[in-house]
Amino acid sequence: MMARRRQVALALTLTALLAAGAACQARHQEPPDRPGRPAPSADGPRGFTLVASGDVLPHNSIIDRARYDAGGSGYDFRPMFSGVEPLVSRADLALCHMETVYGANGDYTGYPAFKSPPEVAKGLAATGYDGCSTASNHSLDDGADGVRRTLDALDREGVRHAGTARSEDEARTVTMLRAGSAKVAHLAYTYDTNGYPLPQGQPWAVNLIDEGEILADARAARRAGADVVVVSVHWGTEWQDAPDDRQLTLARSLTAARTNGRPDIDLILGTHAHIPQAYEKVNGTWVIYGMGDQIAGEMYNYQGVQDPRGNQSTIGRFTFAPPAKPGGRWEVKKAEFIPQLFDIDAGRVVNIDQAIAEGAELSGVRDRIRDVVLSRGAAKDGLTMGK
Repeated sequence: MMARRRQVALALTLTALLAAGAACQARHQEPPDRPGRPAPSADGPRGFTLVASGDVLPHNSIIDRARYDAGGSGYDFRPMFSGVEPLVSRADLALCHMETVYGANGDYTGYPAFKSPPEVAKGLAATGYDGCSTASNHSLDDGADGVRRTLDALDREGVRHAGTARSEDEARTVTMLRAGSAKVAHLAYTYDTNGYPLPQGQPWAVNLIDEGEILADARAARRAGADVVVVSVHWGTEWQDAPDDRQLTLARSLTAARTNGRPDIDLILGTHAHIPQAYEKVNGTWVIYGMGDQIAGEMYNYQGVQDPRGNQSTIGRFTFAPPAKPGGRWEVKKAEFIPQLFDIDAGRVVNIDQAIAEGAELSGVRDRIRDVVLSRGAAKDGLTMGK
């Protein structure tokens, strides 16, 4: 229902613009200058690096750890992310996936209906994240109030967001971020909301996966001035290393779509499966089927067994180069994945390669993640393991 209503509304909007003789432009917010990173060059476009990471899923044990790290008063998530802060903060653009909504006044819960402390947003901002996808199967765990509190908290910390909205106007606004001299549009969608209905009168509150809607939004973002269009999708089958048929089919369709010979989508970032899944170049566009859980408590698979894969993930890092001529595609010139895990005992995200260099016995974990990531032939297209 939501997809149909948004498509009808979009069609009406475009009709009105055309009738007025105006150029067809989506609403967008001009990306602000971003302190601490290079400004656009006066000499012309320069390339940029984009990093993206997996699900932030604060179970009760994670909430307890954040309270401990805050000294017993309040919640501090910054130490949890400290192991990846150098990697994230050095990128021109860093995107996370905020899977849960935020509670208020100490009413915080983990699985199955999550309400996380809003201090998570402070941790994300301090780590260097510029934006997060917020569309997930947990987006409506606390209804419209949860959506509002989450986006309010991210706004306070200067972290942009895509995938959920507090108003119809916000739902129609393209999330545009700056990366070097490029404008990057971030779109986000989820397969479901765990059976929770969309809030009454708010069919736009959460973006649900619909191929036609995604492509319409991507094209609108391009018309609004996006040089690069990034789509986050919360999809797949939990605890399954391999992407499922729906992931494969949708990835092929989305990456095949073109307007005037130029791909409508430049990068797809997948979340939800709880474990790392493959990277693959599909129709010339990089797809991460699943990055895994960046932060989560002890994870139990469908057999009821604690599964360490649920605390393993990757960070994707893509280096984009400007087009050879105006209006051309920004090409990924370097594609990398960085294996990481969440140490549930220490309550910290760990860069596995760095930990191995410091003597940790994690080569088996690193190699398992590498094998899964490369399982669909990404190495032949140039994907490498970064540091």
